Amino acid sequence: MFCATAIFALRARRWQTILEPVAGKLPFGPLWRATAVGMMVNNVVPARAGEIARAYALTKEAPLPFATSLASLAVDRLFDAIVLLLLAAIALLDPALSGVATLAGRPLSSFATGAGAVVVLLLLALYALVFFPQHLLRMFELFARRVSPAIEQRGRKAVETFIQGLSVLRSPGRFAAVFGWTLAHWLLNALGFWLSFKAVGITAPLSAALFLQAFIALGTAVPALPGFFGVFEYMSVQGLAVYGVGQQQAATWAIGYHLFSFIPITVIGAYYFARLGVNLRDLRPALDAAG
Repeated sequence: MFCATAIFALRARRWQTILEPVAGKLPFGPLWRATAVGMMVNNVVPARAGEIARAYALTKEAPLPFATSLASLAVDRLFDAIVLLLLAAIALLDPALSGVATLAGRPLSSFATGAGAVVVLLLLALYALVFFPQHLLRMFELFARRVSPAIEQRGRKAVETFIQGLSVLRSPGRFAAVFGWTLAHWLLNALGFWLSFKAVGITAPLSAALFLQAFIALGTAVPALPGFFGVFEYMSVQGLAVYGVGQQQAATWAIGYHLFSFIPITVIGAYYFARLGVNLRDLRPALDAAG
């Protein structure tokens, strides 16, 4: 429970560094409260509405445009994807796994190679956006004019805002800081997984937790039920099967971990939600103003 809740404090601290180039160094308190609100909304409302609530909650306490706050979360998620894929690739190279082990009919080593390649491509794409933004904008304008000229202006504004959010990548030191906070976040999360393995008698190594969190993130990337109930459990059972964990034991772990990680941040987020006076009905006007 401690690990599964403390990761959100690390997420808030990382958000501070992501926003620093465009908003200065914001106090930690508003970032933590907005993060808690966002995770609570994700847990009780479908379709990842918590990301919008998180961005909006920050604007209630900080002098920050909603569009900038929302764009920064795209950077937040991109770093998550990079670090998760990197850790999963490392996990799949662990000698604890058999060289002939397969997933979806393919050798695990091929997934490790593929994950590493995706990380490299993501980084190249991000830096292309940072250093050659006009090329991207020109391509978007040409596409928008052919598809729907009416969205060209609003779409260009959205793309410009996103590129501005990527300004954290212009500084090697700031990039390293964001990467470091992201790494700390997912290593602490993996530690929570591994400790809960011990609680239900699963003897899988720490590398299994590194792999499993990426595998679960892949399944929950698509908007689904509030709190990802059902999807989390299914992906957990399938992922732990790679390490020889039986279905019943894996399901016991998944249900227990999910509940114990769900309750604290949902309660904390609900408290801040009420305290900040955030209203879900306010999110639609905020989105319209941003776009």
